[in-house]
Order: sequence, then structure tokens, then C-alpha cells
Amino acid sequence: MSPQRRSALVSVAAAAVLVVLKLSVGLATNSLGLVSEAAHSGTDLVAALLTYFAIRVASRPADGQHQFGHGKAEHLSALAEGGFLSLVSIFISFRAIERLFGVTNGEVKTPWYAFAVLGIVLLVDISRTVISWRTSQRYQSAALASNALHFASDFLGSAAVLVGLVFAHYGYPHADPIAALFVGALVLLAAARLMKGNVDVLMDRAPAEAEAAAVAAINRLMPEVELRRLRMRQAGGRQFADVVIGVPPGAAVGQGHAAADAVEAAVESALPNADVVVHVEPIENADLRERAHAAAVGVPSVREVHNLALVDVGGRKELSLHVKLPGDLSLEEAHEIAEQLESAICAAVPEIAGVQTHLEPLAETQEAREVHAADEAAVRRIVKEATGAEPRSLRFLRTDGGLVAFLTLGLDGTSRLDDAHARASEIEEHIRRERPEIADVIVHTEP
Repeated sequence: MSPQRRSALVSVAAAAVLVVLKLSVGLATNSLGLVSEAAHSGTDLVAALLTYFAIRVASRPADGQHQFGHGKAEHLSALAEGGFLSLVSIFISFRAIERLFGVTNGEVKTPWYAFAVLGIVLLVDISRTVISWRTSQRYQSAALASNALHFASDFLGSAAVLVGLVFAHYGYPHADPIAALFVGALVLLAAARLMKGNVDVLMDRAPAEAEAAAVAAINRLMPEVELRRLRMRQAGGRQFADVVIGVPPGAAVGQGHAAADAVEAAVESALPNADVVVHVEPIENADLRERAHAAAVGVPSVREVHNLALVDVGGRKELSLHVKLPGDLSLEEAHEIAEQLESAICAAVPEIAGVQTHLEPLAETQEAREVHAADEAAVRRIVKEATGAEPRSLRFLRTDGGLVAFLTLGLDGTSRLDDAHARASEIEEHIRRERPEIADVIVHTEP
């Protein structure tokens, strides 16, 4: 048996005991306060039963007919409980007013066992309030939280009845109906709060605190993603988030999926046990290069697009770019794909008047092995002359295309990216001129 159901079952047993105690002593002493408290506990018994069965329903997993689970059963139960409490509060208040104005009469008896019963009742009320509240907070159960609220109001009501009996014992008979009237008002207030909270959930009102936490978690991922829409609701202690994010139009499918995963992880970290669904859209107001890149990579058979360059020719914007296609295509097939690509870019980015493509074959995976090259000392010297320090790392690979040098440069972290690229290009060219046996040089720059 789950802790939630165990707590609800304990509440059922406690409510049944309290109904018997309060009603029997209330009838024996003619105390309207005790009778009203018995009625109050009677509604708690019904509520506890509803909670017990609601938790059984709410704990069922999602199915074909209830794809978001059965969590709202708890809120339906709590709403019904609020209705019962409202009826009881009206009944209590009506009977108390009748006795205060003399419409009905009744002598209140105050034997010792009445006070003993109220002492037991107060102990039971405070213990089950604490148990239900702790369990509701641990498992985020709306039904158990409503029970805790009602048990707390029971404690206050029982305390008021005790005070009323004390005054009645010392010759103030109206204290008992006044205490009953206080219980009625207390019950009505608790019912109103309970019903409002659960109506908000059933009407899918956005949980303000949870929504703020989700927005803050997603905004921490910027500028990688743009939050476009967030819709939230809650049920059965769980948060449900429907998120729409924007990513750069040039992002590949894998990048969009990674962005969605990052958003899900961020929201679930801020709101444990949340159910998050993320929809990814391209950012439409991206710059011309991003829009052109997105249109280009959307053409079938295009494997890679790079070196996009925009030029202004007499007020007309033209674009040049390098396009990699499978190497086994014929020139005629490659030219046809290039024409499709140029048309796609012009349609997606009407600001571009012309497109010039440079076609390249997609390099197949090559076999390579790491080697110790005699050129190592020369490469280290060239780098030191250009930067004042040796490369942070240097290694050589022997490939089918010849010897390839991989080196890492350490540059000033405040340097502009274009300056760093120019420095790397200068070193590459110097190495190629001095050591022509090196087929390629790959330079990585880092701060």
C-alpha cells in the first residue's frame, strides 16, 4: 500500500472515531457545538473516503482514454469535499442563530467526560493534521493537502467548542451556540479556499510559481534557444508544460533535438516530476546568411554548405557559397542539384538577387595513422616565431592524401575572431611554403 493511500486510510479511521465520540457526547450534553463538530467530522469521514478512492484512481498510469493520467481525480474529490463542507457550514450557522435568538432552547450540560472527549479530539486533530500535511508535501497530493487543511480547521473548531463549554459551565449558555457559529464560519471559509484552488486546477489555470520557474530555467539556455510559447497546467501533483522554442534556421535536425533535450532537462530540474513536451521551430527573423544556409541544407543530396559570402553589387545582394555533394554523382546530376539549391535560396530569401555555387565532392573517410615526423622541429619553430610561444599541442597523421599536421595555438582570449583566424591562416601558409612535404595543416585556436 502506498504512503498516500495509507495516510488516507488512517484519516478514514480517525474521522469515524471522532464522529462517534462527538455525536454521542453532544447528544448526551445537549451541546450544539459538539453536535456541529460531529457533523463537521461526518463530512470529514465522507471526504476521507473520497480521498482514499480518489488516490487509488489517481495512481493509475495513463491509458488510451486518459492520456495525461488520472491525476484530476484528486481534484474532483477535493471539490466534492468542498461542497459537503459548504452545506454543513450553512446548517451549523442556521442552528446556532436559532438558539441565540431563542427560537429553539436547550440546556447545555457540562460533565467532566465532555471535556475529556474534547481533549482526546484535539490530540487526534493535531496529529492527523501533521501527518496529512507532511505526506501531501512529500508526494504533492492535492487531496491530502485538502485533508490537512480540514483537520486544522477541525482543531480550531474543537478548541472553540471547548471554550464555549467552559463558559457554559460557568453560567454563560450562549457561549455554546456562539462557538457553533464560529465553527460554521470556519468551515465555510475552508470550503471556499478549497473549492477555489481545485476549480483553478480543473479549469487548467496556469500555476504562476511553476510557470515562473520554468521560464527562468529556459531563459538560462539563451541565446541557443528562443522561448516562443509556454503553456502550463497541473494535476495530481504533476506539472505539464507545453513549450515552443525557436532555433537558428541553419541548425541541423540533431542540433534542434539537442536544444529540445536541453529545455526538457532544464524544466525538469526546476520542476521535478514535470511532464514536458517541446516543439522546435526555426527563427524566421534570422539574418540573410542563416536563412540562405537553412534553405540550402534542405535540398536533397546536399551534405554540407560553407563559406557563405554576401556581396553588394550596385545595390543588389548576391551570394556565393561552397556546396559539398556525394562524390559519386555525375557532373550533370551535381549541376541539377546546384540549380535546385539556387532556386531554393532565392525563394526563401527574396532579398538575394543571385547565387553562385562552388561544388565540392564530399570527402570519404580516410585511413590514417599517427606518426613522428621529421618536420616537427621546423613546425614548432615557425609557430614560435609567429606567436612567441610553441604550439600547445602538435601531432602528425599519415593519410592517403599525404602528411597532415594538427596543431593548437594559444592566443589572447580578448582577440577578435577574425584576427585569430588571420593569424592561423598565416601560420598555415608559412608551414606549407617551408615544408611542402606536409600536404595539409589544420590549426586550432584557443584562448
